[in-house]
This record gives sequence, C-alpha cells and structure tokens, in this order.
Amino acid sequence: MIVKAAAKINLMLDVVGKLPNGYHSLFMIMQSVSCYDTVRVDRTGENGIKIISSDERVPKDEKNIAYKAAEAFFDYAGISDRGIEIEIGKKIPMAAGLAGGSADGAGVLYILNRLYKTGLDEFSLCSIGEKVGADVPFSLTGGTSLCVDTGGVIAPLPAISDCFIVLCKPDMGVSTVNAYKQIDEAQRIRHADRTAMLYAMKNRDTALMYEKMNNVFEQVIEVPKRPYIKQTMKRCGAKAALMSGSGPTVFGIFTSEDEARLCFNKLKMQFGETYLTRPVKRGIEEV
Repeated sequence: MIVKAAAKINLMLDVVGKLPNGYHSLFMIMQSVSCYDTVRVDRTGENGIKIISSDERVPKDEKNIAYKAAEAFFDYAGISDRGIEIEIGKKIPMAAGLAGGSADGAGVLYILNRLYKTGLDEFSLCSIGEKVGADVPFSLTGGTSLCVDTGGVIAPLPAISDCFIVLCKPDMGVSTVNAYKQIDEAQRIRHADRTAMLYAMKNRDTALMYEKMNNVFEQVIEVPKRPYIKQTMKRCGAKAALMSGSGPTVFGIFTSEDEARLCFNKLKMQFGETYLTRPVKRGIEEV
C-alpha cells in the first residue's frame, strides 16, 4: 500500500512552558501543504522492520521516525508478526522544520492500521504517533489545526483561504534538540499573540492572521539567509513570510499565483530546495 504524506508549516509556533517530564508545552497552528513524501509498506513474511530509500540521507534503522512508528504500532496492537518493508520516497526537505520525518511516521501508522486490519480510530493512531514525534498526530489528521501540549491535543480550525505558498530551505539544517535548548537558555522570549491569532482564524480575518503570524524560534535560531529570503518574498508580493518549525525553511503566503511563481523562480535559482505549494486538507492521501 502506498500513501502521500504532506509537509506542514507553522502559521504560529509558541513555546509556552516546560512540563515535569522535560518536554515542552507548545502552541502551534499548523497547515498541511502540497509537498509530499511517498510511503510504501508491504508485509514480507520475514522478521524485522526494513527501511529502504533511494535517498542515502534517510536513516535505515531505529533513528528513523517511520521505524519508531512501526515499532510503537506493533507494541500498542500486540502484534508479533513484524515483518514489513517500508520504502520512503523523499521530496520534503530534511531537517527543515516541515515535519518530513513525522509525515513518514504518520504514513506508516495509517498503512499498518489497514494492512493488519486493526481498525484503530484516528485518536488511537494519534496517541501512538505522539510517542514518537510531536508533529506525527497532526501529520495524520492534516488540514488546518491548533495543536497544543506536546502535539497530541488537536482542534480543527477553519481552513485558510486558498492561496499559494512558497517554501524555501537554505543550505543548512537545524537540530530540533538544539533549538529547544536555545529556547531554554534564552534570557527573554517575546511570546506570540495567541488569542488574537485564534480570533483571526475563527473569523477568517486573513489580514489579522498575516499580522499575527509568529514563530518564537526566530528569536533564537540563527539562519543567515532568512532575512534575504523573507525580503525577496515580500518584494514579490507575499502577504506574510515566516520560518516554519525550528527552521531553517522559510515560507511565504501569496494570494496571486503570478507573484508566487515569480518568487519561486527567483529563489529556485539560488536555493535548490524551493517549492511552490498550495494548502491541502489532509495529511495522508492514498495513492
């Protein structure tokens, strides 16, 4: 079975506290976009989880969220027949703040639930996913949502207006672990206006939404090319430009396809991992 697993962007990301277990409590407004990895899972009749990919950067062992998701699924469902092969086709940039690894993990959970006919509901799958990655539950549900706590508390929001979204990843990666370490060590963090953002989303006030979009990681994560990418997006007509997740990818939102394509073409000449996308309503789609 094969699925497409969508990337996500953060229209808002705030770190609101630290939990007793050491994890961070988050406030995230997430949006699925049409940049996809493909995930194929087949039962092999042999013992063990095997991961294959034409992209040599993809971990082939338990470091991969897809591998962790499969193990967590088997443990939850009490399944001992764990002979599967997972093939991952990468298009979502890696270490980019776009939840590429989490999307792959979500795709694996979706497929395994069908291959093994376990009949788990979405809540159960999200509970499994939360154990292996904060973005996995949203990657399963997709669309436009508020995600809080460690990512497992999800509330759907009204879909954003149709638009064009340019993704641009500079030639660097960001360690999520290091990003949270820098948040913890920061002397002062200016938190996002969460109430106004939710008001804007609920009332479909796009102008206010663009104004209130915020990512607190921009205050602590140094991405040398970020100002230039944002400036290019704004000059091409972007209504808003922001870093996604812990970075380094920057996205710009456009209401005009011509302006979005102009921006895409300009940035693509300088940054290979640049994509022109649209908002989508599902995180996982069967192929």
